[in-house]
Amino acid sequence: MTTPSEPPRPHDGPPLEPIRVLRPRRTDALAELFRQFEEDQEAYEPVFPPRAPAGSEDETQELPSLAPTAVRRRVSLAEHPAVVTAAMAVAALIGFGGAALLTGPGADDRTAPVPAPRPSTAQPAVPPPPTRDDRGFLSEGDVGPAVTELQQRLLRIPDVYRDGTTDGRYDATLSAAVARFQLWYGIQGDETGVYGDDTRLALESRTQAVAGGTPSGPPHPDGA
Repeated sequence: MTTPSEPPRPHDGPPLEPIRVLRPRRTDALAELFRQFEEDQEAYEPVFPPRAPAGSEDETQELPSLAPTAVRRRVSLAEHPAVVTAAMAVAALIGFGGAALLTGPGADDRTAPVPAPRPSTAQPAVPPPPTRDDRGFLSEGDVGPAVTELQQRLLRIPDVYRDGTTDGRYDATLSAAVARFQLWYGIQGDETGVYGDDTRLALESRTQAVAGGTPSGPPHPDGA
């Protein structure tokens, strides 16, 4: 029966690290390259540029300079009065001929041309804006029995004019109540806070008195 081998003992020393191997550089290739370059230089023959023939410098001549360009002189009309006089005569002749063509018929027709009517500069009369019948409108600042009736009718609408007074004065509180009524019931025909025809019609249709004088107000628009 074979005896099992013993397990390897742990290494007690420091851990082994890889060793960096340095190899010398090869300089043979660089030396070979320089040697080939020197051999190539020896294979070529230097060539020098040819010299100029003798006497060529004496044959060189300088070209003559160009004559300066003549400067044009501006001619002034004051130096030629005859030209100015002739031009004025031609212009006058052309003007008289054009005027004769524009006069129309011959000299026998002495009737004056009828002037064209000028457009009127006066602005057209603007019709006055339609006057509003203020008898059916109530707004802030009004007083009277009509305001009292409005306050009484608004008290019949739930939560519109809560704890409001009936003193017959159209104040800011009453204007806010009218605006609230217009908003809740979708009335758009009158200004906000103004008791006009559309607001009056909507309010009177919702505040009809029943027998015995007990007001009958509609339910709150929110369903309360």
